[in-house]
Amino acid sequence: MDLVERVKHLFSESIKTKIAAADTMPATIVQAGDMLAQTLTEDHKILACGNGGSAADAQHFSAELLNRFEKERPGLPGIALTTDTSTITSIANDYSYDEIFAKQVRALGQPGDMLIAISTSGNSQSILQAIEAAHDRSMKVLALTGKEGGEMVSLLFTDDLALVVPSHNTARIQETHLLILHCLCDIIDQHLFGEA
Repeated sequence: MDLVERVKHLFSESIKTKIAAADTMPATIVQAGDMLAQTLTEDHKILACGNGGSAADAQHFSAELLNRFEKERPGLPGIALTTDTSTITSIANDYSYDEIFAKQVRALGQPGDMLIAISTSGNSQSILQAIEAAHDRSMKVLALTGKEGGEMVSLLFTDDLALVVPSHNTARIQETHLLILHCLCDIIDQHLFGEA
């Protein structure tokens, strides 16, 4: 396969994954957006975490909240737990990498806040511990994952929600996570600010 055809194939696979997600996930995405909007309406905040590409997604989402998404509006309280290198490296050094998000959740999370936990496999130990910490702080959890959902889905409580992308390919899952996060931003804006 030449490189032009390879690129076309990658586009095609990404589109197929998004179509599969569009067939199965919209109602759950709306439910997640409703939960996030309610969290913000009740003057609580949203914490987000992930590793690698999922860390970038957590930061992207928080930036859309704090700054703006597509319309002019006040900033909203969103914190990416992936950005403070001094905190992350001190926790990893003094305790364990697996605790880098959990310790932050226990320090920053309050009852009524919400955690967005992102892991393409659903099995990242640092994310699993963050979910447990969120529950310890009486926070709800929105899990973004793929494949079969992984261990993180088994940790969720009744009030939590999982968005599981129907794919086993990490890149396709991450691409779809970004679209889902943009959908969530749009739903939040619609709830809180209506049509521009």
